[in-house]
Amino acid sequence: MHVERDDGVRRIFFDRPAALNAMTKETAVNLAETIEETSPDECHAIVLTGEGDAFSAGGDLESLSDFPDTARDAYESVSDTFGRVVEAMLESNVPILAKVNGDAIGAGLALVALADIAYASEDATFSCAFVRVGLIPDTGATFMLPHIVGLRAAKKLAFTGEFFDAERAADLELINEAVPADELNERVEQDVARLRKAPTAIVGMMKQAMHENMTRHWSEALDYENQLQVQARTSDAHEEGVTAFLENREPEFDT
Repeated sequence: MHVERDDGVRRIFFDRPAALNAMTKETAVNLAETIEETSPDECHAIVLTGEGDAFSAGGDLESLSDFPDTARDAYESVSDTFGRVVEAMLESNVPILAKVNGDAIGAGLALVALADIAYASEDATFSCAFVRVGLIPDTGATFMLPHIVGLRAAKKLAFTGEFFDAERAADLELINEAVPADELNERVEQDVARLRKAPTAIVGMMKQAMHENMTRHWSEALDYENQLQVQARTSDAHEEGVTAFLENREPEFDT
C-alpha cells in the first residue's frame, strides 16, 4: 500500500493490482499504523481505496499459509494484524471513507463494513468469502455485518459466501450508494469536501459515541451521549457554529 496526503486528507491505496490488492500481514500492520497515526488535528478524512480493478480481494492466502506452531501463536498473529486494523478503524477519531473501485472480497468486504462512509462502483462485486477457505469471517465482520445488514442477512452472506453486486450491497446498507464507475471519485470527493469544512474533532466524538453505544443499554448510552455533549458544548467549534449562525454566515472551523 502507499499513502498520499492532500489538503488535510490522507488517502490510502492498496497497490497490488496483479494480486487484486490482497492483503498480507505486513499490509494489515501498515494500514493499522497509518490510521493510528492520523490525527483530527491535521486530517479531516481518510479515504481507503485500491489501485487497478479491485478494492481488495481480502487476505493474501499464499502469505497466510505459513501456519503458526501453537494456538497462542495463531491468536497473536490474527489479533496483531487484521485485528489491529479493526481497532484502528473503529477507534479513529478521523472519519474513514471507503472508495470501492472494484471487488471487495473477504477481509476487503470487512473493511467496507468498518468504514464510516462507503461508495462503490456499480460494477464492484462483494463476497463474505471466508467460508470458501474454511474460515469464519474476521477483520471485525462477525461484529459489524450483523449491525449493518441485520443478523439474518449477515448469516446468509457468511454461511454461503455468495457473490453479490453493488446494488445489492446498497440495498443491504453495506455501502451508502452504488454509482457509475466514472462518477465514483466525484461522489466520494463531494463528501470529502463537506468533511473538510466540518469540525473534525466533533465528528470524531459522534463516531466515538455511536461505536461505544452499539452494545450499551439505552440508559447507559444516553448518559455517555450527555457526557460527550458537555464536551462539545464547551468546544471552540460550538462557539464558532453558534456565532456563525447568529451572524448569518458559514462557520469556519479550525479542526
